[in-house]
Amino acid sequence: MMSENDTPHSIDAYIVQFPQKVQEILEKISYKMPTLALKGNLVHFAAYKNHIGFYPTPDGINAFKEKLQQYKTSKGAVQFPIDRPIPYELIGQIVKYRVVENQRKAEVKLKKKS
Repeated sequence: MMSENDTPHSIDAYIVQFPQKVQEILEKISYKMPTLALKGNLVHFAAYKNHIGFYPTPDGINAFKEKLQQYKTSKGAVQFPIDRPIPYELIGQIVKYRVVENQRKAEVKLKKKS
């Protein structure tokens, strides 16, 4: 594990410093793309020649439809052109929305089992 003063310079360098059990939690590929997951998949992302594809599910797209108007979208995806600034703040808002959504769905599923 890296010391407090060491700063990893890539996602892989960050992940590899942890035990295998932790690496499996941090690192996930789904639909052949890097995926953030919490109680299920949150978002997927992938790089293409002219854009970054971001896949927050249809609910994630619908919830931010107005803020995504300037980008090409489809049912569950948005394209962020590489030649324009990436809207990191908006991406963060979408991920936070998806976290709340997944937690809510997990709670409903748990109540149904009880």
